[in-house]
Amino acid sequence: MVRVKKKRKPAVFLDRDGTLIHDAGFLSKVSQIKLFPDAVKALKLLREAGFYLFVVSNQSGVARGYFPESSVKKANQKIQSLLKSRGAKIDRYFYCPHYPQGNVKSLSRVCVCRKPAPGMVKEAAKLYPVDLKRSFMVGDKIDDLLLAKSAKLAGGFLVRTGKGRKSAKVLAARPIKGSEVVPNLLSAVRKIVSSKGLK
Repeated sequence: MVRVKKKRKPAVFLDRDGTLIHDAGFLSKVSQIKLFPDAVKALKLLREAGFYLFVVSNQSGVARGYFPESSVKKANQKIQSLLKSRGAKIDRYFYCPHYPQGNVKSLSRVCVCRKPAPGMVKEAAKLYPVDLKRSFMVGDKIDDLLLAKSAKLAGGFLVRTGKGRKSAKVLAARPIKGSEVVPNLLSAVRKIVSSKGLK
């Protein structure tokens, strides 16, 4: 795979289900995809501010045998199509199909890409000139915040959409340095854009 030769700049890594789109459980059909109302606006703000935009998503449903890997790719393509029709886009989609206790033997293992491991972030940094120290993670689970920490990003935002409300209670009991709870993706983006990390 050829590295994209562009100017080094920060990125925002986005969880998919529960952050960018509504969490449909183990999403297997494109008909289940529904963008959050302010998702497009949020992505446009980040793009204008000069961030790379990457989706990093655990898709254990593949290893569990709930749906084939092709379903994940089709879902990502559909999301990209919806975003582009409204003037926004994601630079690249990364996903982890593994799960240690899965039913598909070839994918049932401990890997370096399943969040909170930093594998997907490291892969993005290999393909794009990303300034990780000025980059952020936004997601609805504790593993998203732990990913921000393990990848040594500038910070992580926990949205209260998806499984975020439940995760926020866990975070309150066990705080993670550099993490902040916000109502939704747009709220996180406004904080990121105004952050000193970009200056």
